[in-house]
Amino acid sequence: MNKVMSRGTAQPRPRHRPPTRHDSRRPGGAPPRTPVRDRAATASLAAGAGPRPTDLFADRLLAVLSGQRPVHWMLRHTAGRAYDELALLAERGPLRTRGTRPVVRNIGYYVPRAGALEVFARIAAGDHLRAMAFRLEQGPDHRWRCTAVELGPRPRQASNA
Repeated sequence: MNKVMSRGTAQPRPRHRPPTRHDSRRPGGAPPRTPVRDRAATASLAAGAGPRPTDLFADRLLAVLSGQRPVHWMLRHTAGRAYDELALLAERGPLRTRGTRPVVRNIGYYVPRAGALEVFARIAAGDHLRAMAFRLEQGPDHRWRCTAVELGPRPRQASNA
């Protein structure tokens, strides 16, 4: 009986949880991050891999210029004088409308060099169309930042006289 007791004695359990397994091959694990190169980033724009920076920034700029978001919301997404330009534009409230909320109608871009995009967007608010242009540059941390922003002139109102 003594022999049986020694075999069947329970070992004390540890009071902490065992370490979890960190394996990126598991279904719930995140894939390892790899830096994106300039050519790969601009190629992914055409391939449609994930949301495009052109679309994201057009929506962000529209939200600020239409008064839906404050200007400081774009502070970490701008570089150079772009924040000052955006603040001056937003101060005038060029895309604020009554009734219909402005939307991005379509977007186009030009790649002047690797890591830089010149983007134009058509903004629609009801029957009115406006043009917006901005420049995106990819920093050493591989994040896109807006470095310039311009808005086309307000369309003239047709006189009824």
